[in-house]
Amino acid sequence: MPKEPKGVRLEHISKIYQDPKTHEDFYAVKDVSLNIQPGEFVTLLGPSGCGKTTTLRMVAGFESPDEGEIYLGQEEINALTPNKRDTAMVFQSYALFPHMNVFDNVAYGLKLRNVPQAEIVKRVANILSLVELSGMELRMTNQLSGGQQQRVALARALVVEPGVLLFDEPLSNLDAKLRVQMRTEIRKIQQRLGITAIYVTHDQSEAMSISDRIIIMKKGIIEQQGSPTEIYYHPVNEFVADFIGECNFLDAKVCRVENGHIHVDVNGSVVEVVSDRAVTPGATGKIVLRPEAIQIRSEGMIPCSVELSCFMGSYQYYHVRVGDTLVKINDNCPVNKQVFNVGDHAYLSFEKECGHLL
Repeated sequence: MPKEPKGVRLEHISKIYQDPKTHEDFYAVKDVSLNIQPGEFVTLLGPSGCGKTTTLRMVAGFESPDEGEIYLGQEEINALTPNKRDTAMVFQSYALFPHMNVFDNVAYGLKLRNVPQAEIVKRVANILSLVELSGMELRMTNQLSGGQQQRVALARALVVEPGVLLFDEPLSNLDAKLRVQMRTEIRKIQQRLGITAIYVTHDQSEAMSISDRIIIMKKGIIEQQGSPTEIYYHPVNEFVADFIGECNFLDAKVCRVENGHIHVDVNGSVVEVVSDRAVTPGATGKIVLRPEAIQIRSEGMIPCSVELSCFMGSYQYYHVRVGDTLVKINDNCPVNKQVFNVGDHAYLSFEKECGHLL
């Protein structure tokens, strides 16, 4: 259905704004380089003000980089206006025309491109079928639910058959259940069409569930990029670890390194962990431990005391204290397991691959 998907390449792009109060220049995006492959689904993720939306808008052409070059396929596009770029944007606000029905909203981009009417009818019908809105062509957009309006916005972007599809927090106006449903649909459609997609969100679970690759941004720079699995299990620093999901940080000191096996001291207990950096005995760091990676038992590796114990159905949720450090635990499927109560003494255990030393 669409044309051949295109890759996107950002080479050292920066965007400089002026602070309205101090009148001093600052980098909203600083020296960002990315190479997005054709057909790849890449998510820009980070807190508000990290530069992710500015980066997306520079690819779309709504902002111009002050430094660096942007390529769509092999074509440099810095000087091209948005309508001259082989991209389409799905906006946070949907940006639908309230005085037009569903058909005319979806057909709008095709009419601007002077596509013959018979071809417009055919392509609109095909795309509405793809987003499961067949039969709603004559409905006005104010007669649609939020999820249906989002599907219209997606159909309007897809019908022009762009080389790259851009998403600016498209699900933030939907309720939690509908967000999960729509992100699944977006991912299915993207995979079915094989289209290149760049997606902006501040929702970690959304990024994890739909992305081939996640780009973590902070204060205009890239902190880390990689697959969801790499980002989750091998964060490069505390910011990334803490931003993606929930995690615990335990102070540790390297005792010995033998044949690649790293043994560290945690509050007087020696445990084995992994690390992406070279470490030597005496080095200090922090172990990143996800709550679901920890088991709490009557015997184990690291002694602790229980401060909170809550039954959550699929897991027992604990707060335990290791020395001065609070550790959160999701002990999955607690049926037939010993449940510890507040005040109990217990032990933590984890697989060495789950303890990542920063």
